[in-house]
Amino acid sequence: MMPETTTQTILIVDDSPENLTVLSELLQPLYQVRVATSGQKALRIAASLPYPDLILLDVMMPEMDGYQVFEHLSANPATSAIPVIFVTAMDGTEAELHGLNAGAVDYITKPVVPPVMLARVRIQLELKQARDRLTGQNSWLEAEIAKRMAENELIQEVSIRALAHLAEIRDPETGNHILRTQAYVQQLAQELRTHPRFADTLNDRYIRLLTRSAPLHDIGKVGIPDAILQKPGPLNPEEWKIMKTHAQLGSEAIEMAERDAALPVEFLTLAKEIAHWHHEKWDGTGYPDGLSGDAIPVSARIMALADVFDALISRRVYKEPMPCNEVQDIIAAGRGRHFDPDMVDAFFVHFDAFCNIANHYSDPVPN
Repeated sequence: MMPETTTQTILIVDDSPENLTVLSELLQPLYQVRVATSGQKALRIAASLPYPDLILLDVMMPEMDGYQVFEHLSANPATSAIPVIFVTAMDGTEAELHGLNAGAVDYITKPVVPPVMLARVRIQLELKQARDRLTGQNSWLEAEIAKRMAENELIQEVSIRALAHLAEIRDPETGNHILRTQAYVQQLAQELRTHPRFADTLNDRYIRLLTRSAPLHDIGKVGIPDAILQKPGPLNPEEWKIMKTHAQLGSEAIEMAERDAALPVEFLTLAKEIAHWHHEKWDGTGYPDGLSGDAIPVSARIMALADVFDALISRRVYKEPMPCNEVQDIIAAGRGRHFDPDMVDAFFVHFDAFCNIANHYSDPVPN
């Protein structure tokens, strides 16, 4: 919150030394007074620290009149908020309206009446002080809200990671899988955002929520027995049937969390989509619901490509990591079958970026 000014500063601008003397003697007992005898000098003083709290500006001056000075003050961000009172010998309603329409806060005619002048100056300074205080309070509130939102987002992100690591701890093959897939999802979503099919969906907010949700895609694995989840060899048909239930288990767990929340949590909607449908295939041969094409949510289609890419390019207990060119061939073969064809095309535009992510978050080589 901004501190109150104890000594307020008034800048008096007038080409007449006599007028400057009169106004200075009137105001100096109460305020700090600075003077300028020309428009150019007034602009220099007004733009230097400490900025004046109020400017008393003569209209009729040579070279640069008061209206021109006011235009320059208004155009400069450093001085545009300083209130200006026009003080002039020009009398009449038309001149007063001209000054007020220009943006001045008040208009006083000469010769000034000291009590009236002091009263009007005091009112304008009090109004400025109130505006400054309000601005300071608003800035503090905005900063505090931003701080609280950042804290909440951090807590949310840490909670998501903690939940995702529950699945990771029980599945020794995952390693840095959640970090890699999260980065793939963000990269691919950014590349797709200008595509006509996805532009309406993939805005900044959606991509941010999608990236935050991605680590929960395999949360359902916590419900799979260790004997299946940690089996080093191929799964038999019955075991594979049980393994495939992790998609349904994950979405049901997230749905339960949604029901427990007092208000809707937007990212959980995407998390539930990803957990439930990231094993669906473009041609309808995936699981658990056999969805095909655009019936599969965009979030799940992006996750499907990221998940398969990571499985291919990363080390597993049963295989070494595949080189990028072989992975690219397999992904290309899945275009229009396993994956949305437009997503595969976008994926290949910056394929090296995905390989770099895989290298950056690669799992340590076992001894």
